Amino acid sequence: MNLILVAVISLGVIGLVSAVILYVASKKFAVYEDPRIARVAEVLPQANCGGCGYPGCSGFAAACVKAGSLEGKLCPVGGQPTMEKVADILGLKVEASEPKVAVVRCNGSCANRPKLTQYDGVRSCAVAHSVCGGETGCFFGCLGCGDCVSACPFGAIRMNPETGLPEVDEEKCTACGACAKACPRNIIEIRPKGKNNRRVYVQCVNKDKGAVARKACTAACIGCGKCVKVCPFGAITLENNLAYIDPAKCKSCRKCEMECPQGAIVAVNFPPRKVKLEAESVQATAQPEVEPLKQQIK
Repeated sequence: MNLILVAVISLGVIGLVSAVILYVASKKFAVYEDPRIARVAEVLPQANCGGCGYPGCSGFAAACVKAGSLEGKLCPVGGQPTMEKVADILGLKVEASEPKVAVVRCNGSCANRPKLTQYDGVRSCAVAHSVCGGETGCFFGCLGCGDCVSACPFGAIRMNPETGLPEVDEEKCTACGACAKACPRNIIEIRPKGKNNRRVYVQCVNKDKGAVARKACTAACIGCGKCVKVCPFGAITLENNLAYIDPAKCKSCRKCEMECPQGAIVAVNFPPRKVKLEAESVQATAQPEVEPLKQQIK
């Protein structure tokens, strides 16, 4: 009986000492967390896509609270409405952000960029890029394995079986940037949607010289610089044989699109161009001949 009593007392003492140690440790090593972090995290979409530049929505919430400012911070999934909720919780001001979308800067379709070899390895752009130059003569364009499709958490990208290129659904795209990070050749860019969802950009990333680029792809930018000369706003630069349009400077005049001999510059969501009727030109040329006839009749 005494042994049982001793055992019970010993266990009780050990438990009491352990409880005291745990209590002291919890007080000494306690980490204070601002309750606003949890409140901010609740209004975030919890997509954990990393598009904000932080490790998940909780990391973004903590960064917003600790920084004391929302300057330079944006949740691409929730957009402006979500950032306004965050601002209300923290009592801060948030600047209006321009909506963005992912664009595929490659027009190397099966017709424009014929295959020269056949890749039989793992269907991964990252693997194909590391072990070979791809199936075509262009070492800069899309590899067509669909890593961007797998990386998109919103199902906003699909591979077009006819062109072999990825296509972005503007309605589903949140501009999180997951597809851009997954592409080993950096052909996907996050650009502003533009006024009325209209934008102009160079659909090529080939940095080879003109003759080499054109041989690999009939729609490649050849670095001729005509678009640079015709742009009245200085929005186009030419570097490494490749033209680039700055979305912040571009006014969507589309002069560069008409000037490009390769058709490498595309204008998205614009209405069709107005074509002058041939009848107007015929009438203009025939008008001077009508007057002499009238005088002869008189």
